[in-house]
Amino acid sequence: MQQVIVIGGGVVGLTSAWWLLEAGYRVTLLERAPTVAAGASFSNGGQLSYRYVAPFADAGVPMKAIGWLFQQDGPLRFRPEADLRQWRWLTSFLAHCRADINRKTTAKLLELGELSRASMARLEPVVPLSAFSWRDAGKLVVYRSKKSFDAAVSRPDSEDARQVLSPLECVAAEPALREAREDLAGGIFNSGEAVADCRAFCEALAERVIAHARFEGIVHGEAQRFVTAGDKVTGLQTSAGTLAGDAFVLAAGIQSRDLAATADIYLPLYPLKGYSLTAPIRPGDRAPEISVTDFERKVLYARIGDQLRVAAMADIVGENVSLDRKRLAGLTRQVKETMPHAADYGRIVEWAGLRPATPSSAPIIGATPYKNLWLNVGQGPLGFTFACGSATILADVMTGKPPPFNLEGLTLNSQS
Repeated sequence: MQQVIVIGGGVVGLTSAWWLLEAGYRVTLLERAPTVAAGASFSNGGQLSYRYVAPFADAGVPMKAIGWLFQQDGPLRFRPEADLRQWRWLTSFLAHCRADINRKTTAKLLELGELSRASMARLEPVVPLSAFSWRDAGKLVVYRSKKSFDAAVSRPDSEDARQVLSPLECVAAEPALREAREDLAGGIFNSGEAVADCRAFCEALAERVIAHARFEGIVHGEAQRFVTAGDKVTGLQTSAGTLAGDAFVLAAGIQSRDLAATADIYLPLYPLKGYSLTAPIRPGDRAPEISVTDFERKVLYARIGDQLRVAAMADIVGENVSLDRKRLAGLTRQVKETMPHAADYGRIVEWAGLRPATPSSAPIIGATPYKNLWLNVGQGPLGFTFACGSATILADVMTGKPPPFNLEGLTLNSQS
C-alpha cells in the first residue's frame, strides 16, 4: 500500500487526500498553518458555479482591463513587479485572450464543473450538506450594460438550463435587487448552482480524513524543497523535518509555484488577490436567496447560513494579503448601493486571499516529469467549485484508470 504526501490543507488538498484514501493509498497531509483552510479557502465567495465557468482571458478583456484600471472602484488593480514570473504570466494570459481559445477552455471547464457537481453529490453520505450550509440557490448574473447583456444572451451555451430575465423579472426573482433595478439591463438565471461555506466544508471533510483508517496524520510545517534523484522525488524537506513517501501531491495553492521550482518545474501560476466581506443577516433584512453575480462590477453575493458573503476583485499585486483600505471601502460602497438592506453592514468582517490562477483559467492536474510527483493546482477563483472533480481526476490518473474525459488543457504539458 503506497504512502502519499499531500501538500496543502485547503479545499483542493483535502479533497485530494480524501479521494486518494478512498482509492487505497495511505496519506499524510502537510499544512503550514495551525488549521486547515487557512488560505484561499478561508473566506471565499461561497458560490459553487458549475456552469458559470467562463475563463478570465477572452477577446476584448485587455481593453476592458485598461478601463478598469482607471475606475475608482474597478474590479482590477495592477502593480508591476521586478519578477519575471509576473510578466511571463501576463504574456501568456494575453495570448489566451482570443475567442476561439476561450470557447475551447470553457468547454473543458464545463466538463470539469459537471464532474465536480457529481463528485460532490457522491461525497454527501460522508460530509452531509448541512455541515457546510450547502443550498441549491441557483445563480443570477445581472448586467448593467445592454451591450454586455445582449452579448451574453446571444451565446449558445447553457440554452437548456438558463432563463433570460428583464430588469423587472430580475427583481421579481430576487427582491434584494430592488434598489438596483433602474441600473439593470437584464439578467440570466441558471438553476442547479449552489452556495456553501468552503471553510466549514474543509473542516468537516478534515474530520473524515483524520478518522479514515488509512490516514497517517497531519504534519504542520512549511514545505521548503523537494529532494530528487533521477526521475523520482525521494523526500520533501519541511520546517518539521524531511518527509518520505512513495508519491507526492502538490496542492498548496500559490505556494505550489515556489515549491515546484525547487524541482526545476515551472508552474504558470499567479496570485490573483481577491477580497470578501461577511456581514450578519438580521431578522427583517432583505438578503438575497439566489446567488447573484454583478457582471460588470465582478461582485458576487451569496447568502451562507445567516451571513451575507460578498466577494470581488482580482488584483495583480504579487503575494500581498494585506487589507487594502481603499479597495475594501470601495467594495463596501458598491454593496450598500446595490443591496442596501441585505445585512448589518456595521458588523462587516473583511478578508483578502490569494487565488492561484493559470493564464488560461484551467487548473493543472496530473503528472510531472517526476514519475511520483503529481499536481492539483491552479483552480483560481473556482477552487471550491472544481475541488471534488479535480480530486476525482487526480485519483484516477494516479491509479492508472482512464480519466472521465480528455484532459487536454488540464495537464502541465498542455499548459506550459
